[in-house]
Amino acid sequence: MKIAIPTDNGCASPHFGRSPQFTIVDIENNKEVKRELIDNPGHEPGFIPEFLSKKGVQCIISSGMGNRAQELFKINNIEVMLGVEGKIDDIVKCFISGELVSGESTCRPESGKGYGIDKSECDHK
Repeated sequence: MKIAIPTDNGCASPHFGRSPQFTIVDIENNKEVKRELIDNPGHEPGFIPEFLSKKGVQCIISSGMGNRAQELFKINNIEVMLGVEGKIDDIVKCFISGELVSGESTCRPESGKGYGIDKSECDHK
């Protein structure tokens, strides 16, 4: 299983598409076998779901994500887990142990505009 988590300074980024980086983790036999931190390849509608699909990602874990992005991940056969916040290490451990709980997206539409680019804080919550 390969998971991806939008990452900002070692924590889950509140907006997957505008996060500075993504942490991609390979999990085999309930153990982390590889971790890669990659820069965000760019925020264009539909690009990131396809990009992560080509990297073999099967699940994206995010705090917040818009409805259209959720649909695009599903089209690319990538499971979406939302409402997840915290440190990347903790999220990975909870995912592996089966304790990670998916919930509602923490964002409302358009709340991330400029996050990570033009402003240091998003408008969610």
